[in-house]
Amino acid sequence: MDMINFLIGTLLLFLQSVVLSSTSLQPYDLLYDNAIDAFHRGDYENVVRYMEGALSSFAELRRTKIQCRLTCKDRHRFDANPFSDLKFFDVILRRASCLNECTEIKLGPQSMHKVSEEIIQDFNRRIPYNYLQMAYIKLSRLDEAASAAHTYFQANPEHVEMGRNLEQYRSLEGVDPTLFIDREARPHQKAFAEGVRLYEKGNYWQAIPLFEEALTHYYRADEQCRALCEGPQRFLDQDHTLYRYSLYELISDHYTQVLHCEHECVRDLATRPGRLSPMENYLPLHYDYLQFAYFKESRFQEALACAHAYLLFHQGDEFMTENVEFYIEQLGHDEKPREEAEVYYSRHQQELELLKVGSQNMGLEYSEGQYWSSSGGREDANRIPSSTDGWMEYVPITERKNTTVTVVQELREGGPLLYEKVKLVQNSEALNGTQRVLIDDVISPDECEQLKGLAHAVTIAGDGYRGKMSPHTPNEKFEGATVLKTLQFGYEGRVSLQSARLFYDVSEKARRIVESYFMLNATLHFSYTHLVCRTAITGQQDHRNDLSHPIHADNCLLDPEANECWKEPPAYTSRDYSALLYLNGDFEGGEFIFTEMDAKTVTAQVKPRCGRMVGFSSGGENPHGVRAVTKGQRCAVALWFTLDPLYRELERLQADEVVEALDRMVHFDPENQINPKDEL
Repeated sequence: MDMINFLIGTLLLFLQSVVLSSTSLQPYDLLYDNAIDAFHRGDYENVVRYMEGALSSFAELRRTKIQCRLTCKDRHRFDANPFSDLKFFDVILRRASCLNECTEIKLGPQSMHKVSEEIIQDFNRRIPYNYLQMAYIKLSRLDEAASAAHTYFQANPEHVEMGRNLEQYRSLEGVDPTLFIDREARPHQKAFAEGVRLYEKGNYWQAIPLFEEALTHYYRADEQCRALCEGPQRFLDQDHTLYRYSLYELISDHYTQVLHCEHECVRDLATRPGRLSPMENYLPLHYDYLQFAYFKESRFQEALACAHAYLLFHQGDEFMTENVEFYIEQLGHDEKPREEAEVYYSRHQQELELLKVGSQNMGLEYSEGQYWSSSGGREDANRIPSSTDGWMEYVPITERKNTTVTVVQELREGGPLLYEKVKLVQNSEALNGTQRVLIDDVISPDECEQLKGLAHAVTIAGDGYRGKMSPHTPNEKFEGATVLKTLQFGYEGRVSLQSARLFYDVSEKARRIVESYFMLNATLHFSYTHLVCRTAITGQQDHRNDLSHPIHADNCLLDPEANECWKEPPAYTSRDYSALLYLNGDFEGGEFIFTEMDAKTVTAQVKPRCGRMVGFSSGGENPHGVRAVTKGQRCAVALWFTLDPLYRELERLQADEVVEALDRMVHFDPENQINPKDEL
């Protein structure tokens, strides 16, 4: 009887859930919580069920909001003539009623879908895909795991473990390479990237439809982004429940917030998922690429319309103006700019004027964000029409502030190496890149041995990497120490003070060589200094396909899939130059490699040896990594430098003070060999 009652109860619950699901959308935060609970229980089937349901619900909620807002906006328009206050509020009230009715029919009660900001951020950061790829692995559904991992990694390229997982998926037999797709790819960005790829290969006729598709998707995405801005707004520095202003001030403040949100759609549509920085000049570049592609296909009329569209955003641009003159001469008549660009630009300018007025009403200052700017840097003025050079930069979310000196560096190399025995081995050209150098005999074999001994006495597992023994691979042990720590050990008599001082002096020698060789017109400051050893773990070296240190750039987040490097946190964006000084070569593997930005194509390889140093600029022009150390121990002094004194390494400044104190003691009594520890 109990079993019958249980079955009846289960059936009733099932029918209830069917009825509920047919009349309303299940809240995605509830599904997300259920998925996480299932994950902690090890119930991976339900992790997949609930997490895929949460992603579907999240997407459907967004689609419904957009659709209802656009439908109600179209149904109740502000087009009455003459216009009156009553007509204005009639439209407002009817549009609100329409929106509530539309939303509740499709979603159910709106109160069900109020979600915390924390969960919204999880979905924006694609955290659900991290859970999914782990669940799919446990279920041996590798194709789906690869797809989830790839989707997560697109928005989180700094995630070392996920990058390693992707490499493992690619090396497995039976995993379909076509499934490495971004499930959350934005159509306008996807089409544009594919168009650029074909354009750069000279396939202009194939690139044209992709650029046109990208524009269609862009303007559709812009409309949707603006629709989402019509939701609740946060009043700056004001509690809405305590708001005491008049009706028109209230409407003005709210509408100003909406306008600001809509204007930010320019930034949003030009920003890749998970990134902070938009691609500058993003929309105008579509028309720049198109005008030249149409020119190459002898379609001058379309090229002229695109050139005029580009000039809407960059009025007076010299090269594009010359292109327009060329097309008019060829056609014998002029053309108007592309209609969609004209409408978009006109609305954009009107919004800017309204934003200035609205911000003044709220007592705020508003300055226009510069998301497209004049196109400098093209040098081929003799070719008409000129083509884009692929000029696309990234707008930093914040700029370095409080810096007393602004340094503009001209890229040079070949300066003196300063020390007699130090010799140049390979320059940038020989290393197939820019701002690269390989130097030998920076230190002697005796100094290498002394520093290796220091490393064995001082280095601590995971030092500098939050205690992680294997920050980059589980197949190696990782140990390190800073200059200050070694000096402290020397003060305490735990290691030779002479060896600790040697570490300090050698790092300063390396800094001076890098600064001189690259002919920098400003002082290089230490950003971080690390004595580090990587040791192969016995029994874990068979069939390794990972790297000792994955391919990366030192001051930006390398995004190999997009062939970009994002100069934004958590990357150390203040770093300008890097160097690695090797202490030994008696190990297997561990070669230093430079690659293209795809993180696959190796452009140069360096085999470590005592006294050898590789130096290079820290940006996306120099992606690099370390091959697996498969036997023995690899030790080196790793150095990072900055041209901005604001970002000097604090520990280095403290080490400077310690060394100054040491020098004063020796100068005061050079024959007194008392250990400094005894003087404390």
